[in-house]
Amino acid sequence: MDQPLGPLMLEVEGLNVRYGSFHAVKDVSFDVRPGEIFGMLGPNGAGKTSTLSAIEGLLKPTSGNIRVAGYDLRQKPLHAKAAMGVQLQATSFQAELTVSEIIRLFAGIYGVPMSADKIEHLLEEIKLADAAGKKFGQLSGGQQQRVSLLIATIHQPRLVLLDEPTTGLDPQSRRQLWERIEAIREKGYGVLLTTHSMEEAEAVCDRVAIIDHGQVMITDQPQNLIDRYRQDPEVLAVSRRGKVTLEDVFIALTGKTVRA
Repeated sequence: MDQPLGPLMLEVEGLNVRYGSFHAVKDVSFDVRPGEIFGMLGPNGAGKTSTLSAIEGLLKPTSGNIRVAGYDLRQKPLHAKAAMGVQLQATSFQAELTVSEIIRLFAGIYGVPMSADKIEHLLEEIKLADAAGKKFGQLSGGQQQRVSLLIATIHQPRLVLLDEPTTGLDPQSRRQLWERIEAIREKGYGVLLTTHSMEEAEAVCDRVAIIDHGQVMITDQPQNLIDRYRQDPEVLAVSRRGKVTLEDVFIALTGKTVRA
């Protein structure tokens, strides 16, 4: 395999996606650096899913460039896709398969050697040492998400895409998954995370981009955004606790209207 061309885990430049006359993604540009968790925040219908789908290679953008670990997605799609791992919001593993069987299956698909000892070690890492023989359908939601994240990273991808990974999890399960995501960052990988939780974005993201109506409105570190807008009248008007949060900034920039 050719060596990657650059240090960035993801480069998106001038991305446009159209569905007929509807312009879903409008000239979107951002990057994800090594050892960085980058959050993409936006209301429903803002363009997040279309952007992710283009990065994953599931839809062809109207225009723009996407590079994963230096590989151009159009020129070297197999290299680019091999360098990324994807965890969707909803898992689709066969409920009757055991955790061990699922790990062996996907390790085989990715060409990763997998022994019983290695499976045991991987499950110990995600605090599921006693789950190897359990059927996937018997696991709790948080446990299923940890297994899903393990599968998404089993081939050690340079870029990990996480689509609202903690939706519906209880606080303990969510914190455990945050720890797993932070462990991915510590290995030097890049993480692109979509979330509706501003608390999550503040807690784990190094930088965030707020996207609305298909356009990136602003990109910065969460605390920098809070500091920048702390005295903004529109932000103060939506603040509920007297202390400005990232959610206050988000609502002030994207509006109070509930999206379908």
